Parts: sequence; structure tokens; C-alpha cells
Amino acid sequence: MEFADLRLAVIDEQHRFGVHQRMTLQSKGRGVDVLVMTATPIPRTLMLTSYGDMEASRLTEKPAGRQPIDTRTMPLERLGEVVDGVARAVDRGHKAFWVCPLVEESEATEVAAAEARYAALKERFGERVGLVHGRMRGADKDRVMADFKDGAVDVLVATTVIEVGVDVPAATVMVIEHAERFGLAQLHQLRGRIGRGSERSTCLLLYQGPLGETARGRLNVMRETDDGFRIAEEDLKLRGAGELLGTRQSGFPEFRLADLSVHDDLLAAARDDASLILDKDPELQGERGRALRVLLYLFERDAAVRYLRSG
Repeated sequence: MEFADLRLAVIDEQHRFGVHQRMTLQSKGRGVDVLVMTATPIPRTLMLTSYGDMEASRLTEKPAGRQPIDTRTMPLERLGEVVDGVARAVDRGHKAFWVCPLVEESEATEVAAAEARYAALKERFGERVGLVHGRMRGADKDRVMADFKDGAVDVLVATTVIEVGVDVPAATVMVIEHAERFGLAQLHQLRGRIGRGSERSTCLLLYQGPLGETARGRLNVMRETDDGFRIAEEDLKLRGAGELLGTRQSGFPEFRLADLSVHDDLLAAARDDASLILDKDPELQGERGRALRVLLYLFERDAAVRYLRSG
């Protein structure tokens, strides 16, 4: 799609887009201003704000009517107890999401598949359980979602297709199976599908032990807070910021001398110095500007600077 005079690109749910996708949107105009929105900024974007390459605004208030969500972690060995808890909630007139990370069983992984979990839960709930995943036709997904929101389906087994854009106030339970395999942003977004009505809501993070250090850290963060920026900051610590002058959106920077966890004061000084240079010599034509051009060239970063604008 071409635009005659594109001046502003707004990218909602930013964490679902890659760097190249965001750059493609910006390339459809000249000097396009970019606004990215997300409940959980990816680590790379959070670091860009620290570097001063992006400005950040925080909306700290919850939408009106949102209820606090009780988040708990449970081992998969207690699966039967979880199913019983879902049944009690359904009998009280509530609805429940049950999220699985795969559509089909895979011999390469030990995660539960949505289709297999749907078949198992159907033995308990009969026609009160529905299934949605990304390989279904749009009309079929819409029909199941409508039945879940206003009809006879009380338990919805799904993949991450329900991560955004789903509003079912009657849903008070979110079960995420193999939660240790999801990223923090996904877990936070999925949890946000509940707590939208007047009843208390519960999010159950089912994990397969033993947990690694990073997976344990992610689940602990989810139990401790529902602040999207706090979660993003912890995600940054766990996953790293990726490449600011590249396309990786996570991973730790490969500095030869600096350690950002120790030298954050130097980062602030460097940001101020860079802002001063760009203010006085934006084209890098002066003596110091030419020296910086040489450095960018030597470190093969001259062509990569455009990645900063992707967010």
C-alpha cells in the first residue's frame, strides 16, 4: 500500500511486530513520526528510551472497572486440581480461558497441544468447551468466540491468538499451560484477558519442572506485579536489550569495556554528549563529527543507525 503524504505511523501492540516490519511502515513516507503502543515494551524499546533515542509516556491508571487478578504458579502435576477449580468457576456462571503453546502434538517438545487439551477437557465439560487456534478459518474462530462471549461455551481452549483484542467480562479464570515456555510480554498480555468484569479473577501459571533460573524468574515476576513497565524492566534484565543498531529484539549487548548494570552513569553522560553533538552538528561535518563518522564506519554501524527509528 502506498501513501501520498504519510506523516504519522501508530503501531499498536508493538511487541507483536519485528524491527523490519516497523521500518517498512515508516518507509512509506518521508520523515514519518512514529508512536508505538504496548502494555509491555520489548527490552530493545525500553533500552532505546534509556539511550534517549525514543521518548516514553506512561499511562499508570487501569481502565475503569478492571479488577485485581490473583496470579498463582502451580506444577503440572496438579493438573487435576486445576480442572476441578475451573469446573467450580463454570458452575458459578463464570467463563475460563485455557491457553496452550502448540496446535498439534510434536515429538520434539513436551508441551501440551491445544487440540489434545481440548479433547481431554471435552470429556469433562462436553459441549461447554470450545477451541480456537491460528490455523482455523476466520469464520470458524469468530463463531467459537461469539459462543464463548455470549453463548454456551464456558471453557475456551486456545493458543496465543487470544493474546490481544479479546474482551469477555464474564471470563474470570486464565490457565496458561507450560507457562515457563512463554515470554513475560505474552504472559502479561494473556493475563490481561481476564479481570474485565465485576468478579475477582485468577490466573494460574502451570509449569513443568525443574525450572531453569530464567523461567523461574519470569514466573516470580508475574506473581509479584501486574505493572507492565515493571514487567518490561524485569524482562530487560532477564533477556537483554538485543541490538539497538540491528534487528535482534532481545539478548545482551556485546560491549568490550562497559557494563550497563554498573556504568549507567556513563550512559547518561554519553546520551547528553550525543544530544549536544547532534544539536550543534547534526550532519557530522565538523572536526568531531567527521571523527564520529570514521568510528561508525570502523565499527560497521554507519548503515545500521536507521534501525534506531524502528522502535
